[in-house]
Amino acid sequence: MLNDLDINNIRDLDDALDVIRKLLNLVETLRQENLELKEQNQQLQDAIHQFKGEQGKPKIKPNKKNPKQYSSEKERKKSKKRKKRSKKDRIKTHETQTCYIDKAILPKDAQSKGYNPVVVQDIKFGAYNTLFLKEKYYSPSLNRTYLAPLPPGYDGEFGPKVKAMAIKLYFDSNMTERNILDLLKDAEIKISAGQVSNFLIKDQETFHQEKDAIYEAGLKSSPWQHIDDTSTRVNGQNQYCQILCNPLYTAYFTTKDKSRLTVLDVLRNFGPRSFLLNEEAFSYIDIFRLPIPVVGQLKTFPQQQPIREKLFLGLLDKHLSHLGPQQRNRILDATAVAAYHAQMEFPVIRLLLSDEAPQFKLITQELALCWVHDGRHYKKLDPFVPLHQQLLDIFLKQYWDFYKQLLQYREYPSDKEHIRLDNLFDEVFSTVTGYDALDQRIAKTKAKKSSMLLVLDHPEIPLHNNPAELGARKRVRKRVVSFGTRTILGTKAWDTFMSISATAKKLGINFYDYVCDRISGACQMLSMAELITKRAQKLNLGASWSSPP
Repeated sequence: MLNDLDINNIRDLDDALDVIRKLLNLVETLRQENLELKEQNQQLQDAIHQFKGEQGKPKIKPNKKNPKQYSSEKERKKSKKRKKRSKKDRIKTHETQTCYIDKAILPKDAQSKGYNPVVVQDIKFGAYNTLFLKEKYYSPSLNRTYLAPLPPGYDGEFGPKVKAMAIKLYFDSNMTERNILDLLKDAEIKISAGQVSNFLIKDQETFHQEKDAIYEAGLKSSPWQHIDDTSTRVNGQNQYCQILCNPLYTAYFTTKDKSRLTVLDVLRNFGPRSFLLNEEAFSYIDIFRLPIPVVGQLKTFPQQQPIREKLFLGLLDKHLSHLGPQQRNRILDATAVAAYHAQMEFPVIRLLLSDEAPQFKLITQELALCWVHDGRHYKKLDPFVPLHQQLLDIFLKQYWDFYKQLLQYREYPSDKEHIRLDNLFDEVFSTVTGYDALDQRIAKTKAKKSSMLLVLDHPEIPLHNNPAELGARKRVRKRVVSFGTRTILGTKAWDTFMSISATAKKLGINFYDYVCDRISGACQMLSMAELITKRAQKLNLGASWSSPP
């Protein structure tokens, strides 16, 4: 930065200001490097102390929680005045008792004025055991005994409400198995820890099918979807939880990795993998810049028809065995994406709304990026020079003002506003402040214009990926309380019941009642998949795709 600095060339005010800007940016750069070097130095000192059998510098948590706050709630949201509503008309009463006045204290002229209603909420907690007398017959001629069956849902020693309560407390209320066991024992339920575990993970095929139906209905309900992932643990091993959702549902999937192939597996609900070599696949291969001889060899493979995974991998092993892992993965990604777009068995998503993770790119025709996620990069800038702090504050105000205009556009879209906001984006994100780190960040946002402004073409999509991030947070809280799963059955149960729980909240369904309804075999409640389909017709979440251009 100092190589081009020559004070002898300063001729006027503009030259002087340019030199000052360079020096201020140099201060920022040196300060950041100094902080990083101090941290590295402390880590090295701690390592030396540990080798000597001593202790390193103690880690003392700051007094304030989350001293570095990257949230943008204050900037992008207007505070709402909350009005307290009376809840009396929404409380269901189960019993009515009349409270009488002691007549001895009343004066002689006291007149009755009816009753003043007061609703008091309380709860019943305790065992409710039923003795079933199963009618029994015996046929001497057939040497056979006939025994009346128990009602649906009463398999074994426990009724559907106990089973539903265990599922509710573990997956929806985030309690541990040990605490659930203690609670049931307090209710005088004679039950073992193993039995509680069985309630949660075993014989849940009905609910696994429910989750599959919810997911398929959710994918069909809109051509766009939120997606995110978070880490999880399975039998002590690090894995990943993929979260897909829209306003009507949320679905969870635990996977061993988070590659593009894995994301495609999730979008097809883990159907058999297939690969397709067609014009679209070769266009992706061109983007990946694979060598011309490799492309030529791929053109000798079967074209324009799906190829099953085993056969395709065999062709690669036989004819392109010299490829490195990265080139091989690029071929698999390109052909798998093409096969996904061509398949008819499962709904094909047109747009994903996500962060900037590379595995989400190229999978759908369009990729919308999260404005809140992009805004966090600006929040992470930590300028030392007061002028740079001021420049950052000024630009962030412009940033969130533009965001609020996009929100208004979503409510009242028009061609005129489409053009105006498109031009305004170029104006705002062509700003040059003189603070290098901020200017580089602004340029990066401008480079993502097509993904940041997809809301202008599709006003029904949100501007942020918060629903998927909130879904990920639900898994994180579960991970903090229960750490992780140990078996395949347990992992599948986590995904299934967390999906049903999150979807129930979005649909306004009582999760406990729904689970109890299914366990008992009554099935009187409308399935969530049917409810998603009905509500999707009213919401029309894909209006911009169905309307003519």
